[in-house]
Amino acid sequence: MEVDTPEDSKDTTAAKKKNEMITPSASAADASKYPDMQLAQSIHRLTMVTGPDAALDADGAKAAGIPSDLSDTVMKRVGGEEVENPSLYRHLMSTLGWEGRAGCLSDADLTAMEGRHKTKMEELEKKVEEAKESSGDMEVLDARFEVARFAAKSLSKDEALEAYDKVFALPKLSSGKKIDCLMESARVALFHGDNKKTAEIVDKAAKLAEAGGDWDRRNRLKVYSALSKLLVRDVKDAASLLIDCIATFSCMELCSYTEFVVYTIVSNILYIPRTDLKTKIIDGPEILAVASDMPVVARLVNALYDCDYKGYLHAMVDLQPILVADRYLQPHSGYIMRELHVLGYKQFLDSYKSVTLESMAAAFGVGTEYLDLQLSRFIAAGRLTAKIDKFGGVVETNRPDLKNAQYKDMIQKGDVLLNRIQKLARVVDL
Repeated sequence: MEVDTPEDSKDTTAAKKKNEMITPSASAADASKYPDMQLAQSIHRLTMVTGPDAALDADGAKAAGIPSDLSDTVMKRVGGEEVENPSLYRHLMSTLGWEGRAGCLSDADLTAMEGRHKTKMEELEKKVEEAKESSGDMEVLDARFEVARFAAKSLSKDEALEAYDKVFALPKLSSGKKIDCLMESARVALFHGDNKKTAEIVDKAAKLAEAGGDWDRRNRLKVYSALSKLLVRDVKDAASLLIDCIATFSCMELCSYTEFVVYTIVSNILYIPRTDLKTKIIDGPEILAVASDMPVVARLVNALYDCDYKGYLHAMVDLQPILVADRYLQPHSGYIMRELHVLGYKQFLDSYKSVTLESMAAAFGVGTEYLDLQLSRFIAAGRLTAKIDKFGGVVETNRPDLKNAQYKDMIQKGDVLLNRIQKLARVVDL
C-alpha cells in the first residue's frame, strides 16, 4: 500500500496487483485521469519530508514507505511531458527549494511551456467552435471536456475550474454528464487543497444525484463525499460512507483500494461498536484481502479487539508517521492519535470498577507517571468517566447513569421549549 508499504518488494508487487484488480465502473472508466491524485499524494509526502513545515525525519519517512528519490520523481513528473504544469512547478520550486538543483527547469523553460499551453488552448477552443458550427451536441460536449481536462492537467486551479464551469453550462446536458463534470471539478479543487470548494462541488453533485443520478454515479459520489468530509474532520459521517462503499469501491482516480481501506479502518475504529468492529472490519472479506498490505493498521485493530493494550500502543507509535504521510489524514493526525488513546483507555477501564495505576501501566507498557498524566488530562476534559486516587494509586471508574442523564436532558430541553412557547405567546398577544 502506498501509505504503509512493507519493505519486502514482493509484498509491494502484490499490493499493486490487488489494486489493479479493482474494475472501474462505467462512469469511472470515462473519467479523466488528471489531475493525478497519486501525484498530489507524492507532493504531500515530499512536503512532509523536505518542506518548510516538515514533520517527518529520515526514520519517519522510511516507516511511511517514502522513497529517498521522491523529490527527483516529482520534479520530473510535474515538469515532464506527461503533466507539464508550469504554475504548479513554480509553486513547488519555491516551497521545496528546487531552484539551483540539477535538473530543475529555468524560468525561461517555464515561460516557454506557458506559451505552448496558450497555443494549445487556442487550438482546443477552435475545435469547440468548429463543433458548434458543423457537429452535434455530443461533439461539442467532447470538445469542451477536452479543454477542461487539459486545463486540469497543465494549467492553474482557477483556469481548470473555469473550464469545467463552461462544460456544466452547456445546454441539454444530461444529469449524468453534469455529475461527471462536477466530480472531475471536485478533483481539481481537491488536488490543490481547496477543501471548501471541494465540499461545495460535492454537495452540488449530491443534490443532482438525488434528483436523477444512476446507482453507479451515486455510489462513486459517496466516496468523493466521504473523503471531502474526512478532510474537514467530519470523521463520523465519513466513516459511515466509507464502510458502505467498501464492497463496491471503483474510484481509482481518487486513491488506491488499499489506501481506501486504511481510511475506512482508521475512521471506523473510533466509532463502531466492538461487535461491528469484528464483523465489518477484522473479519470483513474485502479488508482481509488487503490486510497483508497494511500490517500496521491491521495490527492496531486486532490488538484493540484482543485487548492487547501494549501491542495497541506500539501499533499507534508505528501508525503516526503513516498518518502524517497521507494528505487526507495528516491534518487530523493529532486528533486521531488522541482519540485512539481515549478509545484504548476507555475499553480497559470499562472492565473494572477500580484498578491500580501500576497494574494499568503494566498492561499498556508505559510508566505510571506517564499514565497518570494522560488519564488526568482525559478525565479533566470529560473524555473518561473515572477519578484517580493519587494517594492510593488507584483509578476508580464512574459508570454514567443513563436513565438520570436522559431525565436531565429531557428537563433541560423541556425548559427551553417552555421558554420559547412563552415568548411566542407574548408576541401573539401583542
